[in-house]
Amino acid sequence: MPKETGRKMIAQNKKARHDFHIEDTYEAGLVLTGTEVKSLRAGRASLVDGFAEIDRGEAWLLQVHIPQYDNGTWTNHETRRRRKLLLNRHEIDKIDQRIRSKGLTLVPLSLYFKDGRAKVEIALARGKKQYDKRHAIAERQAVRDAQRELGRSLKGIR
Repeated sequence: MPKETGRKMIAQNKKARHDFHIEDTYEAGLVLTGTEVKSLRAGRASLVDGFAEIDRGEAWLLQVHIPQYDNGTWTNHETRRRRKLLLNRHEIDKIDQRIRSKGLTLVPLSLYFKDGRAKVEIALARGKKQYDKRHAIAERQAVRDAQRELGRSLKGIR
């Protein structure tokens, strides 16, 4: 059987980029059970309510929903259990120090398979205020309108 190569996306947390200012990202491995891997290979997961924390020198992913495997037996997993993140010691220490000093939070951005192994991209993020979100939406809309007008002028419309 040939070994998997490349990157296969499972789930993305698009709301995280809307709700947070992303400061730094890290790629971490996940400790999973067999039925969790099978469920992920079927492309089923949700990162919407998920977050990560550092507890006693270990990184944990919490509230990420991986549904039970349909063909699983009594050995099936819990859907929202704590999952250990695999990071280097210096990465964990650096993240922990930044979380404690600057008041940042760890948010999962995406869940994917990379060369056959389950990975999660986590980000150090700072929460946005409501006016920041409105400003970002207005800015996006202004850029969209400018592009539309530029396209019309190049085509000679209007």
